[in-house]
Amino acid sequence: MAPVIAEGAQFAEVPAAVGIISAFGLVFTVSLFAWICCQRKSAKSNKTPPYKFVHMLKGVDIYPESLTNKKKFGADEKTELAKSTPSPASAKTALHLDLEKRDLNGNFAKPHPRVRSSPELDMPSPHGCFPEEGKEPASPESVPSSKALTPADKPPDREAGLGTLFFSLEYNFDKKAFIVNIKEAHGLSAMDEQSLTSDPYVKMTILPDKKYKVKTRVLRKTLDPAFDETFSFYGIPYSRVPELALHFMVLSFDRFSRDDVIGEALVPLAGVDLSEGRVLMTREIIKRNVRRCVGRGELLLSLCYQSTTSTLTVVVLKARHLPKTEASSLSDPYVKVNLYQGRKRVCKKKTHVKKSSPNPVFNELFVFDIPPETGLGDTSVELLLLDSDRLARNQVIGRLLLGANAEGTVGEHWREICDHPRRQIAKWHTLSEG
Repeated sequence: MAPVIAEGAQFAEVPAAVGIISAFGLVFTVSLFAWICCQRKSAKSNKTPPYKFVHMLKGVDIYPESLTNKKKFGADEKTELAKSTPSPASAKTALHLDLEKRDLNGNFAKPHPRVRSSPELDMPSPHGCFPEEGKEPASPESVPSSKALTPADKPPDREAGLGTLFFSLEYNFDKKAFIVNIKEAHGLSAMDEQSLTSDPYVKMTILPDKKYKVKTRVLRKTLDPAFDETFSFYGIPYSRVPELALHFMVLSFDRFSRDDVIGEALVPLAGVDLSEGRVLMTREIIKRNVRRCVGRGELLLSLCYQSTTSTLTVVVLKARHLPKTEASSLSDPYVKVNLYQGRKRVCKKKTHVKKSSPNPVFNELFVFDIPPETGLGDTSVELLLLDSDRLARNQVIGRLLLGANAEGTVGEHWREICDHPRRQIAKWHTLSEG
């Protein structure tokens, strides 16, 4: 009987050992998981939040999550100003000088970068729908940041002008960031007829992608607002900056209805050199161009000619401002594409129908074979924008003809794809009556 008892005791020790090992394994796993979480949290806190831009108000970075709490930005400046109680004018000047010593993170560190005026202030706008008046270059002394101008320093009033916008441009090569500082505006139009003032703020959009849209805070009861707000846009290569344009929209806040539009300004960046430091610029605020294409609408096309394969690629992207039908209802548009060799139609294709859409988005690609011996010389493309109707004949909304004999922007578009093969070129075109 003794050997049987010893063997039973050995079997009883096995579950106990397994339980002890499992407990140690569980403790080790929990500890490892907690350590990994702490490491990730600490690493995440050291990184810059993944936002498209950093908004710096009065020298302090503002991220979206910090706008919901009740932190008081610029506490250091208020503390320093409280110690020495100067006059209001001198306090404002001291605050401005203090902010100029800060970098993008709000710290006192590096010397201020080189500042120069822009020689391209009278550069004409390439966009026809944004006319711009001539303006003489402004020196750095004539473009202050936040200090209000005295009556002697204010620009002369112009009957056609709606005010002047002051801003600066800069590119940070270390952080690969395009930086725009909206400084101030002067001589704005009064939107409030009773108080003869406005509550202005500025909306800014980077064209042509319209991916970056920002706006300043609202300043109450003033026609000479001093915003002094900085917007940093990351992920924009320096080589792409000349291809961009800044669109400023100056508005007046209205609590009870839609905000009033004071005016706008368009600033192409094609001739602005940011390699040597910050550039101070000024633009006259002009009346908003509310002109729409009241005719047949507009169509956005992308064309590409492959000379090696003798193919023409036509991408029907989208349309806008389409007119209503006779029944005063929205149309069901689609695009029909016809390829002609001389006067003979050799191929036809069409997009899908977009139901009840005045601004349809198609994004459909068509590839046509072109005779290699003639190329695009005897080729033309006709695009018909039609309204789909199951009960009656489809009505032609607008027509567009592309070819070597076309005039205006259509002819320019065709010549560009001929001169630059293998390049995809997109342009808006106004439709004519079918």
